[in-house]
Amino acid sequence: MRNSGSVFEAVLLALGLAVAGGVTQANATCPTAGLPPQVTCGTRDPSAATAGTYAIDGNHAAVIARVSHLDYSRSVFRFDRVKGTLAWNPAAPAKSKLSVTVQTASIDTNVAGFATELAGDGFLKSKAFPEATFVSTAFRKTNPTHGEVDGDFTLMGKTRPMSFEVDLQGAGKGFMGHPRLGIEARSTLNPQEFGITPMLSAPIQLVIDAEFARQ
Repeated sequence: MRNSGSVFEAVLLALGLAVAGGVTQANATCPTAGLPPQVTCGTRDPSAATAGTYAIDGNHAAVIARVSHLDYSRSVFRFDRVKGTLAWNPAAPAKSKLSVTVQTASIDTNVAGFATELAGDGFLKSKAFPEATFVSTAFRKTNPTHGEVDGDFTLMGKTRPMSFEVDLQGAGKGFMGHPRLGIEARSTLNPQEFGITPMLSAPIQLVIDAEFARQ
């Protein structure tokens, strides 16, 4: 997925992030000078993840799939077109809601020509099933900057329950007065449950990095 939109990023965003407590942690990699006044760096202080409705920033979101390559290594595929919305309630994280959509044809790989094959009828069948979706059913906070999000994941017309572990990467005032959240989310899926070719049998690792901007 290489455009913008609003997803899965994550998909999943500060999904179970806490509100209360936690140690403020400045981002040591953030520039200390030279930023325009309307741009601020994020912090891992969970209190900076303010309540509201957020949309995924498609320019800063991606879904990574790590697939076993014949038990030699893991091949890495990237989906670049992701969109989604997060209704974040830090006072009651369990009431938060997340919905994410990934364009399956936006898959990319460094193997020449292989992305087209992966999007085709032998694998993801992107023409028949252009989108994969995740809709949350439960948010659970485990500590001030970490949580879990359960939901229904739909791929190639099949829906299965899935859970993501989510870490808050940064939150703050964002750009131009639009607060922002950044998360990393991790899960696995069984390709056989979704009918992804018998060639793939090992669990596929999913990693989602995404930023959400408050609307």
